[in-house]
Amino acid sequence: MIENLPAKLCLFLTEQGIRAEQWKLLGQERDGCILLGWVQSDGKPLDDSNSFTVLGCYDRLNDKLKILHSFTDMHNIVQATINQTHTLLGYVIKNQASNPEIKNLQSKEDDHCGDSSNSDTYETFIIELKSNRNKTHDLGIKRDKQIRIQFLYKEKEKNNLDVFILLIHRECILKYTATIDCSINDDLQIIELKSESIVKTFIWAQWDMINQVLYHIHHRQVPVNLITEEETETSKPMRSNPTLSGLQFHDDLPHETVLNIPLNLPQLTASSNCGTYEDDVIPLRVHDCSLDLIVVSDSKGMVCVCHHYLYRPVEPPQTILNSLNDSNTVHFAYSVTLLHHSCVIHCVIPGIPWSRAKLIRPTFAIYENDHMIIFVQDMFIHLLEIGANHEPRCHILCGPLTTLPLNSSYLVSLLDLDNIDKGAYKKHESAMANNNSDNKTSFKDASEPSTVTNTSILTIDLPTLDLVPLSISSDFLIDVFRTEISVEVRLGILHYFLCHRHDMDIIADLISIVAEKPRQLDIVRYMQEILIGGSYSTIQKNLLADAVPLLALMPVTTMEEYTNYEVKVNNLNITLSHEKLWNTSVMLLSPQQRLVPYKTDLWTKLWDQLSKNNGDKPRFKTNRLAEKLLVSLGCYEPEALSRCSTPMSPSAGFSAAMSFGDVMGARNRLLDSSLPFAEVESCTASKQEHVVSVNLRELSMYLLKHGVHPSSSFIKGTCTPLHVHTMATRHVTAQLEISRLLCQFLCRAANVDPRLEQEQGFMLIEQLDIGRRWLLFVLLERYRFSLESIAFPAPQGFTSFFTYLGYRTLKYSMFLQYVQRNVFELQVDVSKIIMADIGDSKENIAKKLALLSLLPKARAKRLLNQWLHPVSFMLRAREHAENILSGQVISSRVRISKHRNHYNALTAFPSSDRLSPLDTFLDLLTAKASLAELDFGLLIDATVTSTEDFL
Repeated sequence: MIENLPAKLCLFLTEQGIRAEQWKLLGQERDGCILLGWVQSDGKPLDDSNSFTVLGCYDRLNDKLKILHSFTDMHNIVQATINQTHTLLGYVIKNQASNPEIKNLQSKEDDHCGDSSNSDTYETFIIELKSNRNKTHDLGIKRDKQIRIQFLYKEKEKNNLDVFILLIHRECILKYTATIDCSINDDLQIIELKSESIVKTFIWAQWDMINQVLYHIHHRQVPVNLITEEETETSKPMRSNPTLSGLQFHDDLPHETVLNIPLNLPQLTASSNCGTYEDDVIPLRVHDCSLDLIVVSDSKGMVCVCHHYLYRPVEPPQTILNSLNDSNTVHFAYSVTLLHHSCVIHCVIPGIPWSRAKLIRPTFAIYENDHMIIFVQDMFIHLLEIGANHEPRCHILCGPLTTLPLNSSYLVSLLDLDNIDKGAYKKHESAMANNNSDNKTSFKDASEPSTVTNTSILTIDLPTLDLVPLSISSDFLIDVFRTEISVEVRLGILHYFLCHRHDMDIIADLISIVAEKPRQLDIVRYMQEILIGGSYSTIQKNLLADAVPLLALMPVTTMEEYTNYEVKVNNLNITLSHEKLWNTSVMLLSPQQRLVPYKTDLWTKLWDQLSKNNGDKPRFKTNRLAEKLLVSLGCYEPEALSRCSTPMSPSAGFSAAMSFGDVMGARNRLLDSSLPFAEVESCTASKQEHVVSVNLRELSMYLLKHGVHPSSSFIKGTCTPLHVHTMATRHVTAQLEISRLLCQFLCRAANVDPRLEQEQGFMLIEQLDIGRRWLLFVLLERYRFSLESIAFPAPQGFTSFFTYLGYRTLKYSMFLQYVQRNVFELQVDVSKIIMADIGDSKENIAKKLALLSLLPKARAKRLLNQWLHPVSFMLRAREHAENILSGQVISSRVRISKHRNHYNALTAFPSSDRLSPLDTFLDLLTAKASLAELDFGLLIDATVTSTEDFL
């Protein structure tokens, strides 16, 4: 629900007969409080004679508004800050310069910036919030450069000291220490105010209130060894590069520089200064229009440097530059540097009219811990994957949200109340009430507060002060998936629901969308993403802490690392590219170099993340395993498969057979919905078992090679062979689970729900109509190819079910081609039912013979023995005679043919003046073998039936 913050707060004041207008957002503190200013007249009509400025604090935790200070006249206050106990208030006033001499009030250090066209001046003040009378201190600083003031947060309560910093653009950053007299609790007063310079000339700065870090960009001179001889000979000015530095502040210790990163800002020079300031206060930054940059960080170790800029690759003619139509276009672009992943992600959108591009203010905010949402009003939304668990590969680019107001122009995220230190806040709540209870009015909201879900970001639109929950719903992403044609975006959505939301119900809905166009070739990539991403998502559950490092080696997605691609959104051609950074860790202060060595904070977590990424160990490639599996399947014989010991076993007691038994035991713990076929196979060792064994062996060897230290048994926290065994077993178990689950989803997408059907297996296929049968076959054909291309096991019983489905769906000639290309596998059960289904007409006999010729010899002989037909007698008799004539010892017993009484052998050979050819042939056979080895019945039946016309 969208609500206007001033309208909400006006309700508080209206109950007291107070009229307020011209609301301003002045700042945000770490305890969740929002500082605001407004013009008040105590119920009288507002005009310049009776109006005055009021500063207030809105407590978001308790939904209260508190008046902090009322001025006697009007002031243009642009920024404010309050200390932790709400006893000191700092604010900045911006005034129009009434005297030309004011422009000369800059410090000498700022002379190199050149003359500024800005005629506004900034002044800074501190107010002591006392019970009897507030006292104002003028810091005596007046500049035509932007000024910001900010109190520091104290982890330990110290009422006699307060520290704040003062940032003066392109001049310096000062640190003030205020010593407070605590002898009278009700009337605290500043007895000493000291200042020191902590940063010299800077061009950009930002305050991180959560982590108490001050980021700033300054120009650092290039080292002498990097200066070229040409520059030295021509006496050119020494080059300097813009550098991003980070100052970490502490309670009792001095601040320390924890970060120094050179930036690639080609449009920025040491003298660039546009002279125009935007007085936005969230986040608290000091910058002009020449550099729009923001640092978004998370206490878990994620640091993102976001830079938004406009450029023209080719300078157009002056006539186009002077025009106001759409021909004057620029490239709208932004880059996000992920320090914790040592990479930069660039996004470029060409062809944006200059009149529109200069007004765009993108929003950068962390969304659901593992993503960054980049919102550009009326253009697009970019859901950027930035999580520390795996590489940033799967991003989502889509159209704008329709739930947002059309008039919103610049949304900035407010502090998440869940991240507020509520214990520290409550500790100071009573002190704040005592210091302000006598002369400050507090109002409580009587209306129902707005509710924001955990998956949304509460933002505020700076021009209108509307509170806008920024959220990307599941329904919105499903609609994007339905209309999107970009494979990369669709894969990103699948990855989002698989590995970040773990919502398989939505995956089933997305499969139904894909099934609407089953002939698309990209459907295989979607299935592969579900198989790989679903397996990764499954193995994360209930994983031992010591085995977590092995997750960095497991396959997580089909998207390749550092992939560049282009997406079209609302007629915008958006190009996304990745760039690798090298040696990022050398730009960061190591844990042992800190003032407090190995102190756990943002920077030690960032260091740990960079240490993991510096190894650059590749993840396990399933497609390489598929290539090895093709070779092994060439020697695969289901009736004679032997299980091998796995090399990852910590002792001889562990084997692949034991691991496979653990895997197969998970089959009974799967989802309650069943498959359309019985999960049994008649082979002594199924193909599924063979695939699982190969996966288990290859993955174990890979994890041993890259994930286990040679002396890991003596190193605490490292992975051991036992962890490898557990991880490999978990992975192949997850493969079986997700393979089975995907097969279920595909069957339901084809309108074949096993829970609603009366039959199962081959009988189910017989009952399907042509439309459902064809759709099911096409989907399962893609499913089978997806499994084999990434070496995933299929559910038991799938092979025979899929073969019989193809037999019922395709023409017989096409069916045989599938068999010849090893797409269909003729197991005993499906071969038997196909042979029985084909009649014994002349045409069908040829079909049966063609089918038998494609079977393995043992399986074909087994089916031939069950086929009671003259052709079967002839073929078996020929083989029998061939074995005897070739000298093979065949143990056989004389059998009485069932057809012998139906034929007269003498009628076939009526000649009486010579011996029968059959007798001659039997004499020849008896010379090669004993009578016990001859099957006279079979030979006689084959000879007699050969005279009939059955072909």
